[in-house]
Amino acid sequence: MRRFVPLLLLFSAIPASAAAAPPRLLTPDEALARDAERYAARFGVGAEDALLALRKQFASTAITDRLRTQYRERLAGIYIEHQPRWGIVVVLTGTAAPPPMVIEEGGQSFPVRFVTGAPVTRDVALQVLDANRATLAQAVPGYRGAGYDTRTGRLIVMQRPGIDPRSADELASALYDRLGIPVRVRRLEASMANSAAVGGGRVEGPDNGRRWVCTTGYVVTDGARSGVTTAAHCPDTLTWRAPDGEERLLEFAGGWGTAYRDIQIHTRIGPAEPVFFSDRPKTEVRPVTSWITKPMTRSGDWLCLRGESSGYGCSEVELTDFAPPAELCGGLCSTSWVTVRGPECRRGDSGSPVFLGTTAYGVLKGGAYLAGGACAFYYYQSVDYLPEGWRLLTANR
Repeated sequence: MRRFVPLLLLFSAIPASAAAAPPRLLTPDEALARDAERYAARFGVGAEDALLALRKQFASTAITDRLRTQYRERLAGIYIEHQPRWGIVVVLTGTAAPPPMVIEEGGQSFPVRFVTGAPVTRDVALQVLDANRATLAQAVPGYRGAGYDTRTGRLIVMQRPGIDPRSADELASALYDRLGIPVRVRRLEASMANSAAVGGGRVEGPDNGRRWVCTTGYVVTDGARSGVTTAAHCPDTLTWRAPDGEERLLEFAGGWGTAYRDIQIHTRIGPAEPVFFSDRPKTEVRPVTSWITKPMTRSGDWLCLRGESSGYGCSEVELTDFAPPAELCGGLCSTSWVTVRGPECRRGDSGSPVFLGTTAYGVLKGGAYLAGGACAFYYYQSVDYLPEGWRLLTANR
């Protein structure tokens, strides 16, 4: 395997006596094993079973794509379940349930079961949600965003508690009358915010008289220049701060921060290599070998992040179609965002890489922060929405 220079670590020459030990470059197998350790602890399984589950997660994307096509007229959603055993669940409208099956592919077995009775298809639910995002913000006091739950086929409307005199059931009934499809109200004692300007690396910059901290995500290229991503709501003027204390002023190449994405790119990063820090002390880096798009992502997928504030953590995807409150997107937010269950996320993680093993999924935008700073969930932008002309730099180029 080619040996990569760690991302942004060698911006300039440093005397040998002052240079910090370079972080270790993990192999793809080592990187996935790190994430499997977190999976094993979460679900109480052995290391081998955890690793097998994550390998199945990658291998099953082609299977779930075929299932989406096969059942598209009735499809409410597809999700991954982990207990009592790993499997694929297909949620359908109607009452006729296909028999469960086990798909054998690539030397692995993929159990599939079907759940029926969903009220509407995913396509219908998203059409209704997209058409009523402004209406929901006006009709729901303390509105904190909305999404679609592939597990139940219902819209999820989030609301801050203590503002609306109606019960959650009463509000859900009123929204059903207005929208024509079932709704579940989730009351969340949390502030919804961008992971405010507090990848793997630390960048700092001034904005409105304050100094903010963000996290870099991935190295990208437009064919002529190389750059590094972070969140668009971070300051335009950013200084990279390396683990050994070196600082470098980055050049702002552009920001894209409305509706369906929140990303900016900075150039003059030095030697560009497709790696990112993945542990809290920044002693390890991972190569980027591939990526997963939003349509390939399922509720229940196991994902990890590395943020400047929260460090390294892993959890499950909750909603694959989420629209944050409008004030966080410079106007109405689209349903392009993906949410991941907490508690790993804190203010300062803006721009963090979201990944599994050495596969890139996206960059973190913000989270729902509970009292004391804990995280109910975070939401990220898929790599689908990189700016036009830019692409991820990968180990195989």
